[in-house]
Amino acid sequence: MKYDDVPKIINDFLEYMQVIKNRSDNTLKEYHYDLRNLCIFLKLYSSCGNINKIVWDEKLDVNDLDLDFFKSVNTTDFYSFLSYLDSSHKEKNHSGLKSTTRARKVSAIKSFYNFLAVNLKVLDKNPTIGLDSPKLEKRLPKYLSLEESTSLLQSVKYNEQKFGRRDYCILTLFLNCGLRLSELVNIDLKDIKDDRLTVIGKGDKERSIHLNKACLTSISRYMEVRPKDNLKDRDALFISERGTRIGRRMVELLVKKYVELAGLDSRKYTPHKLRHTAATLMHKYGHVDIRALQQVLGHESISTTQIYTHVDSDEVKNAIDSNPLNNI
Repeated sequence: MKYDDVPKIINDFLEYMQVIKNRSDNTLKEYHYDLRNLCIFLKLYSSCGNINKIVWDEKLDVNDLDLDFFKSVNTTDFYSFLSYLDSSHKEKNHSGLKSTTRARKVSAIKSFYNFLAVNLKVLDKNPTIGLDSPKLEKRLPKYLSLEESTSLLQSVKYNEQKFGRRDYCILTLFLNCGLRLSELVNIDLKDIKDDRLTVIGKGDKERSIHLNKACLTSISRYMEVRPKDNLKDRDALFISERGTRIGRRMVELLVKKYVELAGLDSRKYTPHKLRHTAATLMHKYGHVDIRALQQVLGHESISTTQIYTHVDSDEVKNAIDSNPLNNI
């Protein structure tokens, strides 16, 4: 993955992250975007010395920035970069950068300078050591209730719509297996063996997922009508009208359509929220152990899984009602 709009040293870093660290294409694209913005800012900032005088130029050539330039940057420059982006964002959207966005940019900067300091050993001092990442807000994930999940599935006209069985199968796998969008669209026929589904998750990590009765039935019914002729991708499980593997955007749109047909807010519920839903339902009704849930969802860290095991409002209500002082 090479980019012609960033200095060679950044391309070397991206290649290292791809080949050695096995980062996903999406992560590499985010690194590229954030580091190119950093280069634009640093070049403009070095010429005027005042963030209030910067006139942003998205097409600015930064390929002339060399290693000596990056070695001259200090921690304060990074904070100025984040401050500038925050103020620019406020001008456009009346709100500053989200803490998650700031944290992502800090992560990209720290990873790049760690590459210079540790892997290339070209820095006497790493200026990102004192660069703090913003504290992230902890919010409860949005998810569908059991009743809403049922309504979503019932919104599919199973045998009446041309792609009814396919769409029903997609929703069923989302809600029962907690798949990521990328995992679902990349399923091949060979990935399903008996009652097991093999998917490739983040970091090219493979995991095996048990297919319950609902999943097996929906897959079987879909396979009865799955196109077989004039396919451009014969290996893909889910086929589009053009005979190609179904795309991420198409899945996002079909989820939005059925969410609206179910009378729900399509701005709140996306394919990823269906993943939240699957995890929440498994934990709430199946009393699934958090370690088992971690394996099902393919999380590297148990702390990531814990956001899905939030205490719901009914449990909070019951906890308060059970207080012995409630009857006094």
